[in-house]
Amino acid sequence: MQQKLTKADIVENIFQKLNINKRDIYKLIDFIFEELKGALAEDKIIELRGFGTFEVRIRKGKKARNPKTGETVITEQHGVVFFKPGKELKQLTQQIKKRV
Repeated sequence: MQQKLTKADIVENIFQKLNINKRDIYKLIDFIFEELKGALAEDKIIELRGFGTFEVRIRKGKKARNPKTGETVITEQHGVVFFKPGKELKQLTQQIKKRV
């Protein structure tokens, strides 16, 4: 089964390596996430070298079906977040062969 890494795990890892106050680490991580969300909401491209690029792409509206009622629904055009991994991240993840 694939393991999860939570924000609490990240805070703990940073705390173990840098011995910075956990409350400050949480504040910093929350601030970074708010900056990223705000940039995406303003339709900006976020480029994090060595990690990847986030951008909003527009998905066309289309006909869909409500699985509960079978009713046809028209979805409107909307933005979706797209992530393209950077070269270093892509190389690291390509080494994964099999999930146990």
